[in-house]
Amino acid sequence: MIAKKPTLKKLSPSFGSSILVKQHVEQVDKNDAFWHFHPELELIYINQGQGKTHIGSHLSYFNNSQLILIGSNLPHNGFTDRLTANGTETTIQFKSNFLGDDFLSVPETANIAALFERAKKGIRFKVETKLAVGPKIEELYELTGFKRVLKLLEIIDYLAQTDDYNLLNADGLAFEAEAQDSAKIGVIFKYVNKNFTHHIALDEIADKVSMTVPAFCRYFKKATGKTFTQIVNEYRVVHATKLLSEELDMSIADVCFECGFNNFSHFNKTFNDITGKSASNYRKEIKKIIS
Repeated sequence: MIAKKPTLKKLSPSFGSSILVKQHVEQVDKNDAFWHFHPELELIYINQGQGKTHIGSHLSYFNNSQLILIGSNLPHNGFTDRLTANGTETTIQFKSNFLGDDFLSVPETANIAALFERAKKGIRFKVETKLAVGPKIEELYELTGFKRVLKLLEIIDYLAQTDDYNLLNADGLAFEAEAQDSAKIGVIFKYVNKNFTHHIALDEIADKVSMTVPAFCRYFKKATGKTFTQIVNEYRVVHATKLLSEELDMSIADVCFECGFNNFSHFNKTFNDITGKSASNYRKEIKKIIS
């Protein structure tokens, strides 16, 4: 069970600032990686790291840098399992109206208003944008006062104009959450995250949120747009991509069973359905990248 409700995380910028900027170069405390949301938008830049991206109903594994913008009230977990050599994670959190309630209603900020709306789905920016914006985000940590505001506006303006991105949550959980529902979904995802490597029966998970199996299935599908089995299989496939890229001596059959699948052909079909390629082709592509 989660020790505290992952419903609303209150963020406190330093005195005299409307923008919260955090930066660290060591592994994040796992206690900070819980299912939560907040009214502030969150911009995360990791220059070298590895971990899971879990935003709304989107789940994936990254093994390099990443730049992500999370919209207001979109539930998410912590990101970095570990930073690699010289790795740094910089996080910026700010409210959409940090420059006033009328900021997004003037014609000059129409693109920014559209960006903030897209961010409710979760946005992952691609290589060109990471290269252009990443150093500016890291620089923001050293700035204060109006210089920090100007630099953030420069970053936001660039992100608002680029088309170099993917939406992460287009078919899922854009979640203007009720507190009770957020806590319930948080319990479910927390349990799956810890137990996906073995079979999770529907009555087992339904009992965790004090629901009957039919009520749980209806609730979960309505909340996430996916069945519980689909979510569990996504967790397993994400873990498989991690093992395929990091444990190159592990056989694909061993990866299959390590991730919680008990049937090799079912693993291959599910992996292909979710990633668009076979596990063997995925590993071949990884080997080409790192060779």
